[in-house]
Amino acid sequence: MIAAIRIRGHVNVNRNIEATMKMLNLTRANHCSLIRENPSYLGMLQKVKDYITFGQVSSEVLVELITKRGRLVGDIPITEEYIRENTDYDSIGSLVDALISEELNYKDIPNVKPIFRLHPPIKGHTTIKRSFVAGGALGNREAAIDDLIRRML
Repeated sequence: MIAAIRIRGHVNVNRNIEATMKMLNLTRANHCSLIRENPSYLGMLQKVKDYITFGQVSSEVLVELITKRGRLVGDIPITEEYIRENTDYDSIGSLVDALISEELNYKDIPNVKPIFRLHPPIKGHTTIKRSFVAGGALGNREAAIDDLIRRML
């Protein structure tokens, strides 16, 4: 499972790139969405890499993300009881295992909002105009996405 976070805003963004980010549910800065790992989504991530950051999220961080920032329609937090009653899983941990193994898509959970609204990161971004490889905040950061998500919770 890939976590994608929008870093840059919407001013002066090409309309094709903006449309791609809308398909990925990344409509505002500091929004995060969970994306399956298949060639079409990877191509979309490659297209918008100059406006977002993404990487492989670990199961521990995904549990934290869902418990702290996961919301249902009506801005209701996701709880263990809700998962137990409305899905085939008995806890958020087992749900995360199904998400990581791609048995389940996050959007398939009933009444769940497909995005996570995060805070700006503690100690800020290094720069939002360079790629992660060049010392910035954009593009593919692979396993380092866990540190960024923890700073944004």
